[in-house]
Amino acid sequence: MTQDQPGDEVKRRTRAPQGSSSLAEIAEIAEVSEATVSRVLNRKYGVSAATRQAVEDALRKVGYERPMSNELVVLLTPNLTNPIFARQAERIENVLSPYGLKTIICPVYPGTVQERDYVTALMDSGVAAIVFLSSSNTIRNADHRVVQLIASRGIPYVSINGGFPDAESPVVSTDDWRAAELAVAHLYDLGHRRIGLLAGPVGNIPADRRVEGFVEALEARGVDAEDLVVRNHFNIEGGQQAAATLLASGVTAMVASSDEMALGAYRAVERAGLTVPGHVSIIGYDDSPLLDYTAPPLTTVRQPVERIAEHVGRLTTSLIAKREVADAEILVEPEIRLRGSTAPVRPST
Repeated sequence: MTQDQPGDEVKRRTRAPQGSSSLAEIAEIAEVSEATVSRVLNRKYGVSAATRQAVEDALRKVGYERPMSNELVVLLTPNLTNPIFARQAERIENVLSPYGLKTIICPVYPGTVQERDYVTALMDSGVAAIVFLSSSNTIRNADHRVVQLIASRGIPYVSINGGFPDAESPVVSTDDWRAAELAVAHLYDLGHRRIGLLAGPVGNIPADRRVEGFVEALEARGVDAEDLVVRNHFNIEGGQQAAATLLASGVTAMVASSDEMALGAYRAVERAGLTVPGHVSIIGYDDSPLLDYTAPPLTTVRQPVERIAEHVGRLTTSLIAKREVADAEILVEPEIRLRGSTAPVRPST
């Protein structure tokens, strides 16, 4: 398929944009054909980046905004078995719904061809925008060709908890450095000095940030964190394995990078013949539902999913309407929820 350049004169019947400005007027300003304007408006293939930009500039000049009724927003998320992703997706849907936008939730394994397959299958179905909800945007070395595909169609996108390298697109994240500081400060104030971190995999942006924040928080208090970080998967099994390693090194408290990891740590403590928080204090991360009903109820650092959803909704609707937004990452403040899994350090016997 050939690409139209500014000045091309392809004559074809097409749908005019809504509003007072005609398709011909926009085409004249952008110095392209009416068919090219139509392809840009409908996000079709076969338009060069320079031509697409010329048309978008012309649309802004005449004050045209794309209608948002009956358009789709694709949410790409790792899974829905983890309650934090399901809750975040629900909040985003609630924020976008008043604008006539309908969300499609696509559980994918981040950075795989599955992610591209979803995007390819849906982008001709009226996709207005895409939200990467802790998907391949969180993996440093993932295959990011999906972003190139989206950009080639002029579809705007927003990322949550990490952005793509060199991409000029907004990002909204929980402040993971602050989250680590909150957890360490609470345990340190309880007298703990051997505090371990159950960290996520290397190369995962939120996991790496939490490690950085954890190490900085301990070193600021004069504690060497060299042997206090263990990496594993974000699930229960990963938390159990990492916690077993930390227990063998004599920690009295642990900070987990997810609530699931924290529950795995509960299991490791129990199997070691110890108790939470009698022998070991544990803090989770996310604030999943039902944590009040674990034994003991889990203290956790809460991701502010409502505020994240508000930011994502504002950015998404602005991008769809072609209003300019800042590319700087928005860091949203977390908060610690105190329950029953932390206690003062046990006196030495």
